[in-house]
Amino acid sequence: MAGRRQALPGSVTDFDLRLLRVFRAVVECGGFSAAEGELGISRSAISLHMGDLERRLGLRLCRRGRGGFALTEEGREVLEAAQTLLACLETFRTEVNALHHSLRGELNIGITDTLVSLPEMRITHALAALKARGPEVRIQMHMEPPGEIARAVLDGRLHLGVVPEVGLAASLEVRPLYGETSRLYCSDEHPLFATDDSATSPPDLLRWDAVVPSYPLPEAGRVQHARLRGTATASDREGAAFLILTGAYLGFLPDHQAAPWVAAGRLRALWSSDCHYLTPFVAIVRRDRRPNRVLEAFIEALEQP
Repeated sequence: MAGRRQALPGSVTDFDLRLLRVFRAVVECGGFSAAEGELGISRSAISLHMGDLERRLGLRLCRRGRGGFALTEEGREVLEAAQTLLACLETFRTEVNALHHSLRGELNIGITDTLVSLPEMRITHALAALKARGPEVRIQMHMEPPGEIARAVLDGRLHLGVVPEVGLAASLEVRPLYGETSRLYCSDEHPLFATDDSATSPPDLLRWDAVVPSYPLPEAGRVQHARLRGTATASDREGAAFLILTGAYLGFLPDHQAAPWVAAGRLRALWSSDCHYLTPFVAIVRRDRRPNRVLEAFIEALEQP
């Protein structure tokens, strides 16, 4: 962008906010084309909006072309500032809505993968109770890795997260939800599937290729995975399931996630009495959060037996 850079105008208009929301969506989707469905506008319209924002700010925010979409250094800093601004605006709207007797506003909640199949449906029941109490409440559900959820709760992008209780910051308030049992599984394509557990023992595990997670685990999970010969990694439990179902790898899966494949005869647990561990799941919120009626109503529903 040639020429002398201009300063941002003294006031931030509704048009500026709209452009910043377009910018945020483009970054989250990874490019102009990918953001079309999210924003409901054409790629050419997105390009015009991004050009308007760059001219308004006097900064080059991203590079796009044959090499793909990438943020500039200025673009990364503008994105961080925009996320803070938009989070503050949502906080303002929530606090104003709290002046009304009816429950209004927005709940931004982040949940890690596969929890929907847990038999203890406390999250589902709490969401249903919140919707019944405040029909006008807008619920925004985000599925993210645990570390990203914790960061988003800390910086205000999420009101609440549901994650494993592993390595959480002291500035987060933690509320226990339930425990998730994981066991060692193999598929019907694996040589161990038809083997009687009594014919082998867990120390033989080092003979077999296994998938190990690249995400943090509770201590009990680390102990169990240390017994495996990890020759593949997965960033989440669904990725581990894909590899286990190939028949080439052993791996740990939560029982509730594996249940449909077990019922179909595709998976079975190995040495169930020995090869298992428990992962505690918790709800997290910021300790220094501002009053938020929607969030407090959801927490209240979440804590119901």
